Amino acid sequence: MDTVIVIMERDKKTGFLEREVGSLKLSENEKYIVNVYSEEGSLFLRLTTPKDVKDWEYDAVFDYFDTEIFGGKIKEISEVDDTYNPTWELKLDFDENKLSEVSDRVEEILEIFNTEINDVFNVIADKEGEYSNEEKQ
Repeated sequence: MDTVIVIMERDKKTGFLEREVGSLKLSENEKYIVNVYSEEGSLFLRLTTPKDVKDWEYDAVFDYFDTEIFGGKIKEISEVDDTYNPTWELKLDFDENKLSEVSDRVEEILEIFNTEINDVFNVIADKEGEYSNEEKQ
């Protein structure tokens, strides 16, 4: 079953959402999306973990997540550190006249993210001792 996510345009000065510019039709991995909006020819996509993380996992996920994995598919990526779970904001080129292409690109990015975040959780599964010790120092 497909999920449709509405894209709103955000005013850069005020931060207010002003108008609907289209929608993304996604068939999988939409569970990672926290929010999405457009601004001045770019699409901003916030992605997070598939589950709530334990305290020690928060830093471990950021430490082991490879932001270079997206290659040239995005313009930039940054960590969002004011959220409960690890979250990243991705910035992509956006043309509201090519929504089908944008949906396809977002699906591809979500698939890459899905693979990477699952790999990260597998890698950090045995690292609780390392990260719990850091918290106590």
